[in-house]
Amino acid sequence: MDKTAQTRLIKRLAGELGFAGCGISRAGFLETEASRLELWLRRNMNGDMAYMADNFDMRVDPRRLMPEARSVVSLMYNYYPHPALAPKSKFVISKYAYGRDYHRVISKKLNRLIDYIREELGEVNARACVDSAPVMEKALAVRSGLGWIGKHTNLLTSRAGSFFFLSEILLDIELEYDRPTADHCAECRRCIDACPTGAIVEPYVLDAAKCISYLTIELKEAIPKELTGKYKGWIFGCDICQDVCPFNRFSGPHRESEFTPLAEIFAMTDDEWRTLTEERYQKLFRGSAVKRAKYKGLMRNIRFVDS
Repeated sequence: MDKTAQTRLIKRLAGELGFAGCGISRAGFLETEASRLELWLRRNMNGDMAYMADNFDMRVDPRRLMPEARSVVSLMYNYYPHPALAPKSKFVISKYAYGRDYHRVISKKLNRLIDYIREELGEVNARACVDSAPVMEKALAVRSGLGWIGKHTNLLTSRAGSFFFLSEILLDIELEYDRPTADHCAECRRCIDACPTGAIVEPYVLDAAKCISYLTIELKEAIPKELTGKYKGWIFGCDICQDVCPFNRFSGPHRESEFTPLAEIFAMTDDEWRTLTEERYQKLFRGSAVKRAKYKGLMRNIRFVDS
């Protein structure tokens, strides 16, 4: 089977597993992105996320993570919920955390895809990456032609917006490579103007230390008082910059049963959130990304929104 046939096969298998997009790029040094990452870290825009400075060489070159890697298969998996799904409370969690933790869901699909590839192509070396591995997933997705980086720093597609999980498979075989697409943000700055904390400090540059997603999940200390009244109800993550993006009018509901949230969560009132016990928290968010904030962090966020 030649490279063209192999490439088509991998993309077909990815589609059959439910991935909304599959692009392929050559594994290599991300020169431009390396310079940007270095400058971003030097400006301390990673906040308390010291791990962002770890494994720098791996982040900017997937071959440092897997020396035999020749190709990077970048994948998108839709998580946009049904538009009719809306909480009754003023306390809001990010759409990506509505259902089961995406790391578990996507990892299973990546491993299944690798198994299918091996069944068809024989023994190939492969490594699956889902967010937690030190790779620049958005940069690799851009290289593979899946979309472009919007001014809010999320990957954007012209046909379906940005509500996608990104993941990769590193392979030790040469494939046909896709071309990057153009940036279509033009003069639009809705995401910049809508951010209540001013986290998008300039187009395509996010100061994570000011971002509500970072503040509600990664920050372990007290929330800065100057942000009082700016959370807009968000207690885990934030979707504001994506919600206002014109391209997300093309977002369609996902078909993943494991991303369907418990109806109990969306039926909760303000008072039920305020009086949430640790026992109920553990039950409601078992297997959820919300567990990342821990009970103490979530309750801190709820109190801050109320302040």
